[in-house]
Amino acid sequence: MTTYVWDYLPEYENERDDIHDAVETVMRSGQLVLGRSVRGFEEEFAAYHGLAHCVGVDNGTNAIKLGLQACGIGPGDEVITVSNTAAPTVVAIDGTGATPVFVDVDPDTYLMRVDQVEAAVTSRTRAVLPVHLYGQCVDMAPLQALAERHGLVLFEDCAQAHGARHHGRLAGTMGRAAAFSFYPTKVLGAYGDGGATVTSDDEVERDLRRLRYYGMEERYYVVRTPGHNSRLDEIQAEILRRKLTRLDSYAQGRREVALRYAEGLGDTELALPTVAPGNEHVYYVYVVRHPRRDEIIEALKAYDISLNISYPWPIHTMSGFAHLGYERGSLPVTERVADEIFSLPMYPSLAPGVQDKVIGALRDVLAAL
Repeated sequence: MTTYVWDYLPEYENERDDIHDAVETVMRSGQLVLGRSVRGFEEEFAAYHGLAHCVGVDNGTNAIKLGLQACGIGPGDEVITVSNTAAPTVVAIDGTGATPVFVDVDPDTYLMRVDQVEAAVTSRTRAVLPVHLYGQCVDMAPLQALAERHGLVLFEDCAQAHGARHHGRLAGTMGRAAAFSFYPTKVLGAYGDGGATVTSDDEVERDLRRLRYYGMEERYYVVRTPGHNSRLDEIQAEILRRKLTRLDSYAQGRREVALRYAEGLGDTELALPTVAPGNEHVYYVYVVRHPRRDEIIEALKAYDISLNISYPWPIHTMSGFAHLGYERGSLPVTERVADEIFSLPMYPSLAPGVQDKVIGALRDVLAAL
């Protein structure tokens, strides 16, 4: 039986009755669009973060895009972010009409090099978008000071950091607004697509609700600018409500899996995850690094282990973003990291026996290199 980086079936077996009850609750509610389940989840997710507002949308990409638009970001603006991220981060920026501007990443944590951000600020810069990658937060204090100094929007991409903390503060609570994805693999995942933007800014919240509903503030009447059909689904919202009560236990389960990897692989040549000072990592993915990455992944196939790379192509090297004008070599750490990183299986319901299989196979493969 093949071992994959992620498998939802063990979790589903554990939570099957609750998931089915969530679906039944919505189907019997008489409200299938923007009803009680979406409202309930929005209130509970905002409360979990200690924020005033949460606006549920259809996916994490639109959580970023609409969130940026609600913060006033649009054509002609520049948004500073990183190239070592999932493509949706940059697709969302591009979707607003703004221009993504990249800085490099730290060689140990793979997170934004905050000390490079100041030099990237121009007269067109309107926002900084740190990506809390792989399950831990970017160093936010310098970015908060920079944003205040230059009058910039600080917008957090928290798609991979549900429940992560930075010096005690939850990811998503350190900027003007923040976006989350509830794609099924996430620490808090739905059983389909979903997303949300959180904020304590009343004006941002009002504009978000308008933008996710065609641009309407009241039914059938579009005001100011057209929006989108980007509503969070009622069934997914009800499932998320149930799973939100277990979010902290999911995070703890991931930390326990990470600890077993550290104990089983700590004496090998693999570079294991580095936790930045002040961070409480939730290990959305468990990213390791080795200069002979491709050989290792290929060799593991003989053990029926299929691994993933997050991410093999930096955004600035993709043909779809050639118009941004970045040359190879412009972000050297990002490019080097992309050639060496790969992800081990990581989810709270990963059985110790399956994890032992992965650890044993990796040790065999590394010894044979």
